[in-house]
Amino acid sequence: MSLPAVSDSARLALYMRPSCPYCVRVTDFCQTADIKLENRNISEGAHLEALMVGGGKRQVPCLRIEGDDGQSYWLYESMDIIAYLKQQFSN
Repeated sequence: MSLPAVSDSARLALYMRPSCPYCVRVTDFCQTADIKLENRNISEGAHLEALMVGGGKRQVPCLRIEGDDGQSYWLYESMDIIAYLKQQFSN
């Protein structure tokens, strides 16, 4: 699956749990790279439900990407998320 390019981090949301070390890896990278993402803690029922319905798995971290086509794309795995963010926001 090909993921859409984005230039605005407002089109991204990170589904996560604060106690998850892989989620911390992504959030630490975002802080270092000065990338602002909306974090959605799946401990809140609505965020867990959205992750399950949209992404199909309970697994975190998961990056939701809103494409220009109006579709949502779901990217799992911390290192894949970091690689995608580097590709989109590297200077």
